[in-house]
Amino acid sequence: MSAPDPWFELRRYTQARIGQGRAGCATPTAAQLEFQLAHALARDAVHQPWQVGDFAEALATTGWQTLRLATPIHSRQHYLQRPDLGRVLDQTSRDRLQKLDLPAADVALVVTNGLSSAAVEQHGLALLESIVATYAKCSLSLGPICLVPDARVAVADEIGALLGAKLAVILVGERPGLSAADSLGIYLTYAPQPGRTDAERNCLSNIRPPAGMSYTAAAAKLAYLSCQALQRQLSGVALKDDTDDIAIAAAPGRANLEPLS
Repeated sequence: MSAPDPWFELRRYTQARIGQGRAGCATPTAAQLEFQLAHALARDAVHQPWQVGDFAEALATTGWQTLRLATPIHSRQHYLQRPDLGRVLDQTSRDRLQKLDLPAADVALVVTNGLSSAAVEQHGLALLESIVATYAKCSLSLGPICLVPDARVAVADEIGALLGAKLAVILVGERPGLSAADSLGIYLTYAPQPGRTDAERNCLSNIRPPAGMSYTAAAAKLAYLSCQALQRQLSGVALKDDTDDIAIAAAPGRANLEPLS
């Protein structure tokens, strides 16, 4: 009778590949096949283009105003080779935004497939619904939802500046890993302008229910950070997500305690 596997209980708490075992001096066949499948899913998520037309049609049924914009990128391979071009709009899109005559909004909301088209296709619409509903409760106004295939995070700063928005928020497919190929991230920048650094942004990561953060939790955290950014006129490393601490402080039995710092 073999001894109990001490890693068995720990596997329930993580998607990391721990305690794979061995067959002789090699990885067991089942574990090897699972690894190859995860690797194939990650490659597909990166290389498959985003069906942005279908996404735009689905958005149109909601009645939200949308804009389809573009970067100078012409293929997924080009996107991977030239990250700098993913951070800027092409001239046609730039001219289009400059000619718009729209009232300035609190938030410029941008969606891109980034490094995972699978992420935005599986979670993008549902996450947008939660974000729009939560922003409405906070009385934050939105500009048109901008769909930009093959873009990087920094493109939101240029879009936000051209729209005159106080905040730029971008939903982006995150770099796939071997345990998650469909993870969405959100980045927020106060007073967006080209040239902002990563230190001036806030990030919410691993949005992919049920294994990751839920849509409602992500929308609530984003709304909290947005309101705090507007009130304190900053974002990035100086702005912390205190929502978990506030929830703990407000839990039964702690109602009279101050929020944790």
